[in-house]
Amino acid sequence: MRIAQLSDFHFDNYFSIAPLRKAVEVINKVEPDLVVLTGDFVTAPMFSGDRKKAASPIEPCTEILSQLRSRLGVYACMGNHDGATDSRRITDTLHAKGIAVLSNRAIPFEKDGCRLWLAGIDDVIEGSADLSATLKDIPNNEVVILLAHEPDYATHTAKFPVDVQLSGHTHGGQVRIPFLGAPVLPELGVMFPMGLYQVGNLILYTNVGIGTVRLPVRFFCPAEITLFTLQTGAGHAKVEK
Repeated sequence: MRIAQLSDFHFDNYFSIAPLRKAVEVINKVEPDLVVLTGDFVTAPMFSGDRKKAASPIEPCTEILSQLRSRLGVYACMGNHDGATDSRRITDTLHAKGIAVLSNRAIPFEKDGCRLWLAGIDDVIEGSADLSATLKDIPNNEVVILLAHEPDYATHTAKFPVDVQLSGHTHGGQVRIPFLGAPVLPELGVMFPMGLYQVGNLILYTNVGIGTVRLPVRFFCPAEITLFTLQTGAGHAKVEK
């Protein structure tokens, strides 16, 4: 099964719209079985501001995302910026365009006689993540992939029967200094800022995202699409970019 991941859109009509359109085009060409979106569709105000109004870019953002094509559909979880603005508007807009938001729930998929579960939690920082409730109906020994916006949540996820966690949130720092890495990383994005990790028995991948926040700058940290190939009995996830 091939799964494409996009994350951290922080949609605006100036900087993130072009890479988002390109990302949709690329994903449709590779024809994944499943597409997952790991949060932060919009940007919350840094200081005072109309947080409800800050959710308004979700409509044009979703219009572009609705063009994504995959055999099993497109699924999402919320990010901290989504929860800090108007999560109901964001969820409803995504649902209206056929993008299902997994908020503390899981759904099964079957392919070639094998079953896996795709689970998603509410945002950890701004929401009410409940991993126990999310996993309660999943039989033992079945494959579970979790969408969780903040990667450092993996230290908690690793205590549960979850095989893979897909996250975003960090932007990889947005600005990375050669040999030193990112000088600034967000809350719950410090331990696992980008790429592939093994956390106990859990495989974690942190996608560095499409958009930018606060400053429209990326340095040594380009926007990313991740394509995962999951193989039965392989014992690992193959990651392509």
